[in-house]
Amino acid sequence: MKKTIAMAAALLISCSAVCMTSFAADETKVFVTVSDDKKDLVLIQEPITVTDIDSDGKLTINDALYIAHENKFEGGAAAGYKSSVGQWGLGLDKLWGVENGGSYGYYVNDKMSMGLADEIKDGDQIQAFIYPDPKDYNYYYSFFNAKKGEPVAVDAEVPLTLTYYTFGANGDLVENKLANAKITLNGKATDLVTDNDGKVTVKFSEAGSNYVSAASDSVNIVPPVYMVEVDPALTTTTTTAPLTTTTNSSTTTTTTATTTKTTTKATTKASGNSPKTGVKGAGLAVFGLAGAVATAFILRRKNEE
Repeated sequence: MKKTIAMAAALLISCSAVCMTSFAADETKVFVTVSDDKKDLVLIQEPITVTDIDSDGKLTINDALYIAHENKFEGGAAAGYKSSVGQWGLGLDKLWGVENGGSYGYYVNDKMSMGLADEIKDGDQIQAFIYPDPKDYNYYYSFFNAKKGEPVAVDAEVPLTLTYYTFGANGDLVENKLANAKITLNGKATDLVTDNDGKVTVKFSEAGSNYVSAASDSVNIVPPVYMVEVDPALTTTTTTAPLTTTTNSSTTTTTTATTTKTTTKATTKASGNSPKTGVKGAGLAVFGLAGAVATAFILRRKNEE
């Protein structure tokens, strides 16, 4: 009898642990970048835990942008963000506190989205922007061949390629390599420019989180972003660091360097002011685990009596 009770208790505890793991796995985290009407990067790959804010039964761009504003915009989403359903579906009315009649854009994994109601998944990179001139749509989305790199050592060099989109005759996106773009590092100008193929190699000498962007005198571009964590504890065998490369919605990894450190730090840190974005159901799982232990204890006492 005692063995049966012990087995039952073990099963209950195991079930609770599995449920807890399942709840954690169900968390959807995306990374949100926003540039304003002055072409300044006001959010840079901000980690956002997404919940169904608008209760439409799915996780969407709208949910992610709303939560990003709730967490990071002064005054929250009520002050900085607004969306509504119009002729073409759910659309943006306000982004980062700017209302300009709808001159906004948003891409997911460097792929143009059809609308705010587009579904998103764990790990997606969302980039939203405001047109500097609401009446001038000659503002071109640009992106590096990678969004985020693996942690690298101090003075590691990373090769990047800068591309921007134009629209073809049928309205499809056409990729163009951007030459002579001026590279910035952590918001500061550098002497680096892209070559005729849009390529440039960036050296990272500052420990901590680093980000690369670019501007151009010849093409009016949305500022691109590449992020990497520079870890002084790492060493490399070559001068080129590994890249996690993103092309539209697919992700591949190109390894061009090795490191000697066996543990690495995360490239981003979660926001500390996100009360609405916890791990869904984790509290219930812990409660279930405690209940299983209590049940096992009661059954054992009853058997002994």
